[in-house]
Amino acid sequence: MGDRHITELYHAWRAASLGDREIVEGIVAPEHAADAAGTEEALARWDAAEGGVHYWDAFAERPWLVLVREQSVPRERWWLHALLFALTLLTTTIYGAAMAGVGVAVAWPRLDLAAFRAGTAFSLPLAAILLAHESGHFVAARRYKMNVSPPFFIPYPPLATWSNLIGTLGAFIRIRSPVFDRRTLFDVGVAGPLAGLLVAVPVLFVGLALSTARAVPAMPMGHQFVMLGSSPLYLGDSLLLLAARAALGLSGTLELHPVAVAGWVGLLVTAINLIPLAQFDGGHIAYAMSARVQRVASWYVMAALLAMGMLWGGWWVWATLALLVGRGRLTHPDVLSPLRPLDDRRMSLGWVALALFVLTLAPVPVAG
Repeated sequence: MGDRHITELYHAWRAASLGDREIVEGIVAPEHAADAAGTEEALARWDAAEGGVHYWDAFAERPWLVLVREQSVPRERWWLHALLFALTLLTTTIYGAAMAGVGVAVAWPRLDLAAFRAGTAFSLPLAAILLAHESGHFVAARRYKMNVSPPFFIPYPPLATWSNLIGTLGAFIRIRSPVFDRRTLFDVGVAGPLAGLLVAVPVLFVGLALSTARAVPAMPMGHQFVMLGSSPLYLGDSLLLLAARAALGLSGTLELHPVAVAGWVGLLVTAINLIPLAQFDGGHIAYAMSARVQRVASWYVMAALLAMGMLWGGWWVWATLALLVGRGRLTHPDVLSPLRPLDDRRMSLGWVALALFVLTLAPVPVAG
């Protein structure tokens, strides 16, 4: 690491070069534990001098210290990310305007001021949710000096038919660095869904308060709808959505305000990302908690997706995507240093994340 003295903190250590990062990890000598005089000051000086980061862990009940130094900072094409974000705002605004019923056809329409204002009631909160989700991943990854791209937003062009409800295929970041340990994997994996949900839940509550009860029949697992032209499209219930409706005292069948649709999409995005398969966020979290349990549970999760596909065919698409992302595997690939377990606080947060998967899951997301 270029610093002979910093390694004197260790009783035993090893170094690894990951191309874009250098890492030293090992057992700390008792006299240099985290609460020992001068230890944190020395580490803070090292962080500042090397542009690095350190974090404490534990292994076999002994203090464990990890030092990370970034060797190079990638140059990002920020213009491309900004362009994709702007195009996604445009396409989601067009869909939002049509959803609001302002007479805009979904086929590259002329978007006048009234239609634009109506459409932003959907596009802006949706963009905030997606941006929060991906920024959660980005910030957590940069915390560990990982080589990671800013979010790529994927616009979906307006078409004559409603082949896409929201005008986007979502967003993603590229993690170019190998993941070093389970703590890093967990923190990066859990940060996205939690950050996105912190925005999606308030958006949902505001949108539900703006929605209108209609004297029309509900679907068995969908008590809200949005009008697509002259036809209603029913949006499925999740436990969290039902709880939000109950908290606001809403009953019957709701015609959702575009803000509420954005919140509903936020819950669905959270649920899909938290599926504990392969390299979905839920797969990252489950593997970090227990590789063995994730390996066994992945088969049951895949069976459940295939069964739910009988109710909504989209689950078969996500099951296929899980296999593609995992390169034919349902299990998560190993990290470079897999032995150290998560601490109790992260294990508890992992169970919260898996509970949120159940709470945000809509077994039948859409029904005509």
